[in-house]
Amino acid sequence: MCGVAGVWSWLPAAVSVDSLAEAMAARLVHRGPDGHGVWSDADAGIALAHRRLAVIDLSERGHQPMHSADRRYVLSYNGEVYNFRELRGELEAKGHRFDSQSDTEVVLAAVVEWGIEAALPRLWGMFALALWDRQERTLHLARDRFGVKPLYWYLHRNLFLFGSEVRALEAHPDFDREIDPEAVAALVRYSYVPAPCSIYVHARKLTPGCILTLRQGDTPRIEPYWSLAAALDRTGRRPPNAQDAVDHLQSLATDAVQRRMISDVPLGAFLSGGVDSSLVVALMQAASTRKVRTFTIGFENADFDESGDARAVAQHLGTDHTELRFEERHALEIVPKLPDIFDEPFADSSQIPTYLVSEMTRRHVTVALSGDGGDETFGGYPRYQLAGGVFRRLAPVPRPLRALAGATLRTLPSGGVRALARLIPASRRPPRLAERIHRLGALLDLPADDTLHDRLSAGWTEERTLVPASRGALRHMPDPALAERLPDLVARMQYYDTLRYLPDDIMTKVDRCSMAVSLEAREPLLDHRLVEFVWSLPQDFKLHGSTSKWILRQVLDRFVPRALVNRPKKGFSVPLDAWLRGPLRDWAETLLNPDDLAAEGMFDAVAVRGLWNTHVDGRTDRGRVLWNVLMMRAWSTARPAPCQPAAMPAYAANQ
Repeated sequence: MCGVAGVWSWLPAAVSVDSLAEAMAARLVHRGPDGHGVWSDADAGIALAHRRLAVIDLSERGHQPMHSADRRYVLSYNGEVYNFRELRGELEAKGHRFDSQSDTEVVLAAVVEWGIEAALPRLWGMFALALWDRQERTLHLARDRFGVKPLYWYLHRNLFLFGSEVRALEAHPDFDREIDPEAVAALVRYSYVPAPCSIYVHARKLTPGCILTLRQGDTPRIEPYWSLAAALDRTGRRPPNAQDAVDHLQSLATDAVQRRMISDVPLGAFLSGGVDSSLVVALMQAASTRKVRTFTIGFENADFDESGDARAVAQHLGTDHTELRFEERHALEIVPKLPDIFDEPFADSSQIPTYLVSEMTRRHVTVALSGDGGDETFGGYPRYQLAGGVFRRLAPVPRPLRALAGATLRTLPSGGVRALARLIPASRRPPRLAERIHRLGALLDLPADDTLHDRLSAGWTEERTLVPASRGALRHMPDPALAERLPDLVARMQYYDTLRYLPDDIMTKVDRCSMAVSLEAREPLLDHRLVEFVWSLPQDFKLHGSTSKWILRQVLDRFVPRALVNRPKKGFSVPLDAWLRGPLRDWAETLLNPDDLAAEGMFDAVAVRGLWNTHVDGRTDRGRVLWNVLMMRAWSTARPAPCQPAAMPAYAANQ
């Protein structure tokens, strides 16, 4: 795994482009501590830079940026192509010769043989790449199908920049740091900034599954080389025999796991004890002649501790298990580091345990497999069960009655709900029960259509009251045509989450936390062949009555007793509400100082302080929305440039 960066200046500059690209890549040393390189063409005004984390072919033959054998193309590439050996054999049969064992050289040969547009669909894996065509003087950027690897780009005033993280773009002296208030509002609503936008007006994220093509002086052309919608049209909806489907899923998952075990450096896996990570580890252990290294972290608070479940699964599978128990103070020590770790404002609070487990894992291995992606593909999130169960049963109830019941739930005091929740055994106690009850109350009078998904996904729906300059331009809007393709509401929710929540929240979190400590994370359940197959199955193969991930559980049953993983989903959570009332209160008070809020001008100081006061006195739990605001404030105060609202940008339909 690596970091990529580059600059293409269409006007003469006082500083050489290779020096600028090198400075940009230097900001990404955590992504690639094992080597670095820069290639430039001063006449064209372009330079590509690279930071290397050596995983496959540790020799200098894997050095980047790398030229194709015919010297036409130059590639700076971040990722892993898991079918590179098959591609290499196919290309050798066509006369290509290779000097290294790296997949980078295979990617270049594939471009030479088939062209970039035809080569990309042949790549199975996770990647973000920049390819310069010296003959056509054309730059191509591309990102993997599910957005596992990040790629930012910037075009403003005849200057084009790209990089794995925003910090690389910021290193250029002419980078415009205007903050986008629409991005701030989206952060408040969703806890992340949705692609294709970034926190900056002129910087963009390349949409997953897309290729950007740019010639000097032109507008970037962005086109998909893969999309979930097209995959659905190709595969259709199959009604297979259930046993055959389970067998085929196991075959696909086994192959996906084994491909991701190819490594020239030590390898292990994250293990939470849930369905997804347990299956990944089970398949790893079945394919290995030695004990697989597994890693988990434990917390003192039983409501958030999954270490016992992970330990039980590890013992059953016979892995070499490492468990590190953290006291609360260890987690809290991470909070001031979050703006630097995430680079762009990000507020999914599970970022804290994700970083802790990544940091601990990196002490032992360089590559770790994870179970990420299983919830979106197999229907694992509680909101799917809520939409598929509660709302379907409530559909006949008149909306006025539902609204009355909702108002009653919303008025239940958070403290009372928390006290009652403590009567439930910790092993069966739903996390954040008060928050969930209040959210259910706010949803009961909604229709069971696609608007429900956005409300369930949003941590705070009144973002414009907190960010007055926003118009709500980045709210997730439903696709009116999707209902014809996917009549089932839960299937549409999964579709939206795969396109939005998965790359912009889950993959962002895993990438930044793992790469902050130079750890490569791999996600077998996001193998596109596996995902496409599961999407071809009937919906009840995923959410079967009240059972989530039904077909995945059938495969896991062949390796792990159901009793070890049959438990309420906790998620990778932290006691955020309590922390903000307790050990993080002073930190939060400083960031939410009314005078500073007013001076910055991004948030409505009165509205923010109103939320803070009702949370601190225990009347309501507002931890999630306050965390969203706090992460933005922590990020902005750590940035040297002042954060000022920018003019409203136009949002192109395709980017």
